Amino acid sequence: MDHHQHLEIWQVHLTNPFMALNTPPWQANSKALSLSQRTDQYLQKYASTGTWTIPIPLISYPESTDVWLMYEKLLLSCLRAGDDKAAHICLEKLIDRFGGTNERVMGLRGLYQEAVAGDDASLERILKEYDEALAEDPVNTPVAKRRIALLQNLSRTADAIDALTELLKSSPTDIEAWTELSEIYLTQGLYPQAVFCLEEVLLVAPNAWNIHARLGEVLFISATNGSDNSEGKVLAEAMRRFCRSIELCDDYLRGYYGLKMVSSASRGTKAGSTIDAELQALDRLLSVYPDESKPRSGQMVSADNGGLSIPSVSHILELNEQATYKLAEITRPTSDNGYDYAEKVAAKELLDRHSQARRR
Repeated sequence: MDHHQHLEIWQVHLTNPFMALNTPPWQANSKALSLSQRTDQYLQKYASTGTWTIPIPLISYPESTDVWLMYEKLLLSCLRAGDDKAAHICLEKLIDRFGGTNERVMGLRGLYQEAVAGDDASLERILKEYDEALAEDPVNTPVAKRRIALLQNLSRTADAIDALTELLKSSPTDIEAWTELSEIYLTQGLYPQAVFCLEEVLLVAPNAWNIHARLGEVLFISATNGSDNSEGKVLAEAMRRFCRSIELCDDYLRGYYGLKMVSSASRGTKAGSTIDAELQALDRLLSVYPDESKPRSGQMVSADNGGLSIPSVSHILELNEQATYKLAEITRPTSDNGYDYAEKVAAKELLDRHSQARRR
């Protein structure tokens, strides 16, 4: 098992608790490698930072919060790139400056130890160290989160859920903890619990567009894997979440991708095909309406779910067209718009599959 592949879990907490709402908590491999390659240059530039015993800003490079945040970023990038030696140098710099008992430093040190661990026995020893640290300080959040991440890496999912639940009892507004718990529940097929966790995140950060989109994704997965009669209403709620996501961020690719998925029709597809499950969304969505009372263009029908209305057929089709147009614009070959390459490829494949399905 390559333990470097698991380091992205909650790394973001050690730098900015809310960064996960704006950027992914891990960098693309190419960016991490590029940053790690600048480690020597950075270390030479700030070689004297934090080494004096009394402040002498006139003859030493002035200390800055940004300097130490960069050390953390370099540490994480070096670990991802497999440069354990440079990562250890960055870690030692942080220990020298803040001390080995600093909570953030303890979390980073644990992260480093997990990365260089050679086998599961070594990871178990690290887990024991986490337990000892938490016995002394139960509210050491960085160590608690590293312990939960390590439990997941050791395939102890039930223990990880229990630990997250305990963490949320003492910190009920911890966005990352709710998000991580949602992801675990999702992997276990516990969709209602996953939805509940994301709703808790939105209570704390109601304008987090990526969380709205993620909630839409979980609802969509829940509906396409469910067998109850509320499937159409769940899809309608998923569509609202995607719409809210792009309302908050009008160029958010995942929002448009989800909107395209949930509002696509299944006419002309072959049963059992790869795209069949994706393209049945509109049919299931429209199944909310009784056959004898389909809404006319522009009409909205009341739903039983909290008094919310179900969008009309024409509105659903308009949203599908809008999503198609925006995804086509984003994935245009000549467009250099800063989107993640893998996400653009996935969006292009989605458009191609749906286009081929319509021609059949």
